[in-house]
Amino acid sequence: MAAIQAKWTKVVEAEILQRSSQIVSVIDKQIYIFGGELRPREPRDNDIHLVSPGNPATLSAKPSTDQSPSPRVGTASATLNGKIYLFSGRGGTAMAPIEESGAMWEFDPSADEWSLLAPQTNPTSVPAARSYHCAAGDGKDTVFIHAGCPESGRLSDLWAFSVSQKTWTELAPAPDPPRGGTSIAFAGDRLYRMNGFDGKQEQGGRVDVYEPGANVWSSHEFVADGVAGPSARSVAALVPVVVSGRVYLVTLFGERDPSSLGHQGAGKMLGDVWVFDVETKLWTKIEAQGDESPAPRGWFDADVLDADSVVVHGGLGESNDRLGDLWTLQLF
Repeated sequence: MAAIQAKWTKVVEAEILQRSSQIVSVIDKQIYIFGGELRPREPRDNDIHLVSPGNPATLSAKPSTDQSPSPRVGTASATLNGKIYLFSGRGGTAMAPIEESGAMWEFDPSADEWSLLAPQTNPTSVPAARSYHCAAGDGKDTVFIHAGCPESGRLSDLWAFSVSQKTWTELAPAPDPPRGGTSIAFAGDRLYRMNGFDGKQEQGGRVDVYEPGANVWSSHEFVADGVAGPSARSVAALVPVVVSGRVYLVTLFGERDPSSLGHQGAGKMLGDVWVFDVETKLWTKIEAQGDESPAPRGWFDADVLDADSVVVHGGLGESNDRLGDLWTLQLF
């Protein structure tokens, strides 16, 4: 099997895109950016910023309306059937978890509007409000919500939201420890989880795998030394790609050795890229071609742009600066 090659391309950089703890979602190769902060604990806006890749790329904004989600940071999104789904986050004057009684936000690009999907279930049987959690769609009807930070502590729970039925199902929790800033990705009928911060240290050295049909987790351990496998980290990304017909997971960037100021300060940021072969369970570190590449960062977001390419936007740099650049990583 030939080694995987990669190339970074800078798409756009703009002051209005400077933010961290935001979401990035791709629908039909259009890149939607929502939420995040420019200054610590101050949500920047609740507009949608749209990047259309091309030569040149174009940047436009969809101003918020009365139907838009409130400004928030540390939310999580997934795409499903041409729509974007968003759950909770942190905001308001107290920067507390945003409690919406288990409702899921839906953005429909074709109608250019937000809708709040209230769950058709007992309001006590819904996930708690939280921030710095993660989300993934199964490509059919389900959005998974996992882990994150409620009012106090951290979570390891896993929930499934049926978009068609508007119902929540609580699933088997992921292996401990509970964590925030973790990452999940859905590929090949399985959900994969790795990394995160448990309140004391970054987690690493393990890919946890959830099988929806059996409602069970299993784990694959690896050496997280930055040589055999990626080092432990949090607020990174995990996205599925297909290269030459094979399914891989890409994990990249993130924070290690967090700041004593929490997300108000910057720890040691990573700038590496790794791919995980879901069949062989082997890691490969990717050294991208060319001279240009994004600066190390955490607290950013990424999504799949095409089957074999990833888009990365914003985040927090090592100098505690919010970044406003957007890149694509092509794998081949």
